[in-house]
Amino acid sequence: MTNKYDFIIIGCGITGASIAFELSKYQTKVLIIESSNDVSMGTTKANSGIIHGGYDPEPETKMARLNVEGSVLTKELASLLNFHYNQLGSLVVGSTEADHKIINKLYDNGVASKIPGLKILKTKKEIHDLEPNLNPDFDYALLSETAAIVAPWEECIALAQTAVGNGAELQLDSPVTNIEKKDNQYVVTASGKQYTASHVINCAGTHADLIYKLALGEDADKSFEIIPCKGEYYLLDKNQGGLVNHVIFQTPSKVGKGVLVSPTVHKNLIVGPNADFEVMSRDDTGTVQSNISFIAKSAVRSVPSINFRENIRNFSGVRATLKDGSDFLIEESQYLENFYNFAGIKSPGLSCGPAFGKELVRMMGEKFNYEKNNNFKYYPLPKYFKELSDEDKKKAIKLDNRFGRVICRCESITEGEMIRAMHSIIPGRTVDGIKRRTNAGMGRCQGGFCGPKVYELLRKEFDLNPNEVLLDRDGSNIVVAKTKGEK
Repeated sequence: MTNKYDFIIIGCGITGASIAFELSKYQTKVLIIESSNDVSMGTTKANSGIIHGGYDPEPETKMARLNVEGSVLTKELASLLNFHYNQLGSLVVGSTEADHKIINKLYDNGVASKIPGLKILKTKKEIHDLEPNLNPDFDYALLSETAAIVAPWEECIALAQTAVGNGAELQLDSPVTNIEKKDNQYVVTASGKQYTASHVINCAGTHADLIYKLALGEDADKSFEIIPCKGEYYLLDKNQGGLVNHVIFQTPSKVGKGVLVSPTVHKNLIVGPNADFEVMSRDDTGTVQSNISFIAKSAVRSVPSINFRENIRNFSGVRATLKDGSDFLIEESQYLENFYNFAGIKSPGLSCGPAFGKELVRMMGEKFNYEKNNNFKYYPLPKYFKELSDEDKKKAIKLDNRFGRVICRCESITEGEMIRAMHSIIPGRTVDGIKRRTNAGMGRCQGGFCGPKVYELLRKEFDLNPNEVLLDRDGSNIVVAKTKGEK
C-alpha cells in the first residue's frame, strides 16, 4: 500500500525547502524526500552565503528575474522566520580598462533588470572611503546597496520547519531508487517504501539528472546532464571579520563571480570560492592545497591585509552546473506531464531561493487549483540566548536552568539551546545538526572544547549507544570501538 500525496518534492536544500514552504500556504498534501539525515546537507550548507544584487545574470533570464524577486523575499522572510541576515551591500572592484568595461556591463545588466541601489564609483577616494583596507590600485567599482549576507542553512531549516509545521511531511535518510508513472500518478520508491503523487518536483541538486533519468526510464538518454563544480573556502576568525564592510567581488569570468571577501552574519570573514570541475564525485567536498593556495593568492589582490594565519576552517561545496546552458533549468518536463525540474541551481540560487516556490505556482497556472490554507503560520527560529535582553535571559533561565549553562564558550551557546534544537520541528540529531541550529562549534576552536559535551548530550537525549552518535552524515560515527576494557 502506498501513501498518496498531491506533491512529492525530491531534495530539501534551499530549492526544495522553498517550494515546500510555498505549497504549505495551500491546502495541499506535500511530501519532501531527502536522501541525507538532515535538511540543508548539500550545496545549501556550503556556499558563500551571499544574497546577490542581481546585476550579474543576463537580463530576462530566469536567473535575473528570480534573483531580483528572491532578494526582496529573503529580506522579508528574515524578519518573519528569524534567520540571520544583513543587508550590507556589495562592491565589484577593478583597476584596468578591461575591469571598467566589465563593471559597466554589470551596471547595464542591473539597470535592464530594474535593480535599485546601483551606482558606479569612479574614483579611488569614493571606493576607499567605503573600504579603507582594499588594494589602493582599485579606481572603479560597482556598488550594489541591496546585496546582503545570510546564514543559508538557517534559512533552509526555517523554511522547511514552517512547511512541516503547516502539514508537509518530511522523510529523511530516504534516497530515491525508482520512479514510475501509473495511471497519471507517480510512484516514488525511497528506502524501500513507495509514495504516490500526482506531481513530482525534482530539486535534487547535483543528483537532479539522475533523478530525472529514473523517471524517464527507457528514455533516460533524453535527460539533461549535471556537471558538478566544487568551490573551496577559507573561514577566518572574528578578528578578521571587520576587514571589509561590504561583500567584495573581483570582476567575474566565464566560470563564476571570482574569489570574494566578505563578512559573515556571525562576524567571521569568508574568502573564496574557486571553481574546480575535476571532482572525484558529485559529493566530493574535500579540499585541495593547491586550490586553497590559489584562493589566498587571489584574495590578497583585493584585500592585501588578510591574515590567513587566523584561518579556523577550510571547507568546500559542490555546485550543480548544466552541461548545456547557462541559465537555470526550471520547467515542466516535455516528456512527463506534472514532473517539474529545478536543475542547474548554481549561483545565484540561494538569492533566488524564496522565489522558487512562487515560480512553480506560476508555471502550473490553471492546473494549480488548490485553496489557500487559512491556518498557515510562520515558525520562526528561536533567538540565540546571547542575543536576548538581560531580562529575557533571566526569564529563560528561570523556566529552564540549562539556559544558564554555557557549553560552547567560543560562541556562548548554552545547553538549553542545544536541548531545544534536539526537540525542534526538524530535530538536530547529530553534532553538526546542532551546530547548524545553534552555532555551537562554529567558533575558533571548531568544537574542540564543546564537541565532546554535545556528543554526550545527544547520547543522553536520544538514548544512543556510544557508537551511534554521528558527527554529520550517515557513516560519520564519532566512536567506532572500545580501545580498553571489555569487548
